[in-house]
Amino acid sequence: MTQFDTIIRGGSLIDGTGAKAVTADVAIDDGKIVAVGNLKASAEQEIDADGALVTPGFVDVHTHYDGQATWANRMSPSSHHGVTTVVMGNCGVGFAPVRPTDHDMLVELMEGVEDIPGVALNEGLSWEWETFPEYMDFLSQRTFDMDIGAQLPHAALRVYVMGQRGADREPATAEDIALMRSLTTQAINAGALGFTSSRTLNHRSSRGEPTPSLKAELDELRGIAMGMRDAGRGVLEMISDFDDLEEEFSFLTEMVDTSGRPMSISLAQGISPHGWRKLLGKIQTASESGRVMRGQVAPRPIGILLGLTTTLNPFTTRPAYNEVAHLPLEKRIAALRDPERKARILSEGPTKGFQRLFGAMAQGGKVWLMEDPPDYEPTLEKSLKAQASAAGRDTWDYIYDLMLDNQGKNIFYTPFANYADNNLDCCREMILNEHTIMGLGDGGAHVGTICDASFITSLLTHWGRDRTRGERIDLPTLVRRQTHDTARAVGLTDRGTIAAGMKADVNIIDFQALKVRLPEIVHDLPAGGARLQQKADGYLATLVSGQVTYRNGEPTDALPGRLIR
Repeated sequence: MTQFDTIIRGGSLIDGTGAKAVTADVAIDDGKIVAVGNLKASAEQEIDADGALVTPGFVDVHTHYDGQATWANRMSPSSHHGVTTVVMGNCGVGFAPVRPTDHDMLVELMEGVEDIPGVALNEGLSWEWETFPEYMDFLSQRTFDMDIGAQLPHAALRVYVMGQRGADREPATAEDIALMRSLTTQAINAGALGFTSSRTLNHRSSRGEPTPSLKAELDELRGIAMGMRDAGRGVLEMISDFDDLEEEFSFLTEMVDTSGRPMSISLAQGISPHGWRKLLGKIQTASESGRVMRGQVAPRPIGILLGLTTTLNPFTTRPAYNEVAHLPLEKRIAALRDPERKARILSEGPTKGFQRLFGAMAQGGKVWLMEDPPDYEPTLEKSLKAQASAAGRDTWDYIYDLMLDNQGKNIFYTPFANYADNNLDCCREMILNEHTIMGLGDGGAHVGTICDASFITSLLTHWGRDRTRGERIDLPTLVRRQTHDTARAVGLTDRGTIAAGMKADVNIIDFQALKVRLPEIVHDLPAGGARLQQKADGYLATLVSGQVTYRNGEPTDALPGRLIR
């Protein structure tokens, strides 16, 4: 009789390779999977998984826990959704390298781009580092509820090298580029999983300034790519507006050609229902020519959460609302119930800076009240405009009153990507494309406006079980997409499947009970900062390196997660 640390008994094993489920035991010893099959051995700990799914731990390649990882041990909301590995530093933003004089600049950038309160960042960040290797050394001393991989962010690198010139988006000199090249190599050699950049006007600091990397020229991008080539490993992650698709994509392929490294590019359906296919076609053509390029995609709409407890609500920026916006929730509700104030607010239009989101709401035709569990493929008949019409009410008058109900805790949902067709057929097409990987969940970011770290649970429940408005996707494919495929996309070959020799990151799931809960605001950031939290039901246990980190959705004392180098 062989003695193991842990045996997971009799689960329906979906191993991450895409193979069909089989009933099997999984033996774990010293943090690794050592045997899979009908095992007659004993173990110090046996976990009964009869009737449950057993999957690899989920790998989320697109998060922004760069700050949270410096002050917290738990990477929630991701940890509530079976995630055992996250990759942060995406979209070109992060906190290293940084000179002491530029701390505020990086905080303002992260506050604006990723909607993380500046007061929380200023309170939570210790700034015990300057260079990227020093940041990695700081993180390597910490313990977590999952493994964490870091990437070198372009905005921080550019400001570190160029100072205010970099922040002002001035062209880099030959000397600047040479230093960026060497620092990129240094970061990869220190264990960074890759380099990331943003070239979108959507990314602005809290003062409204575009991200420093927005207009980086080809010679700068090529120089950084040469730094990746010098290191001989790492991945590239990019987001761009692609206003000129041909020119912009040529820049990205040049980076891939120069570096010889894989690249992923944010991909979603915008207002134009079919524009994303042009970018995906470019990615596919590039891949078929020998480059490794992938679109990073989401399993549901990317949507804004609106309400009195979140950062934004449908009447944000209207002068009569702003007069009371600073009040505590209870007093604000009382003020908003005043008929005179309500009439003033409803008579005012959206101000500049809010018009784009107001347009996305489509006069209430694309605003839904979030239910428990949330419906992420809602019909137009459930929209608040349709409900108001059925009640014989003006749409905004109806939405205003609904916003005040439930003690002001109601949350509305407005998709701004992946819902131009009012269904999720585009997401199904993206999920199944061989040139895409799952991502874009932004765990740790947009803390008062978006809560998409729950993408992973939605991937399984909506596409594997609940969808009624179109075709579903088989579970083995869904699991593979969020385990093996995401891990391999960032160069991690020691996880993502359940097989002997692999890291013992495992989920045990009651699939019939699995569901995403309603998002809620919690106040657990440094300085009491507020953020959206979203938990899930159905995760019976999550193991990281063979240790149970969550049991029935509740954390244990185990913190086996470490920085990945």
